Amino acid sequence: MHPRIDGTGMAQSATDEAVITKVGDVFVLNMKHWSLGDYGMENHVVDFVLDRRIVWEPFAHTYQSAKFDEMVKHESPRETRYWGWELEPLEAKMTRVTEFYDGSRLSDGLRAFVKDGEFWRKGMVDSLENLERLMVAPTSSVNANSTIDNSTTPRNYYEEVQQSD
Repeated sequence: MHPRIDGTGMAQSATDEAVITKVGDVFVLNMKHWSLGDYGMENHVVDFVLDRRIVWEPFAHTYQSAKFDEMVKHESPRETRYWGWELEPLEAKMTRVTEFYDGSRLSDGLRAFVKDGEFWRKGMVDSLENLERLMVAPTSSVNANSTIDNSTTPRNYYEEVQQSD
């Protein structure tokens, strides 16, 4: 489901359909970086409240390109960031969803690159809009050519963000 929601176009597919049930669970996504190619992202659940909150810490673990591999090897200590979703029930069949990113523990260089997380704002807004479309659209209206099917449309999120500045 995450690749169908992802507003950056980077999440390509999940390696399994396991259901997250607790802190410590791990889910793996196949990702595509705009300039470094394909990689696997291992996501460790660090906070979980059923139907309310999930927070995960991502770690890239497989890389298509030597450039990506070299970049990650020099990440010492490992760059820590958190992604999460918060769900707040409002009324019957209505929930407020908040996506968040915490890069406060990143190195100064990476924090500057992602503009203290501002870099991800467009993707997060698109993710929330994709989630809303999936939740309100009948399943038959969501097809392979939909704007929420990121796996079929190559994108360069970095260029999109640079153009929007």
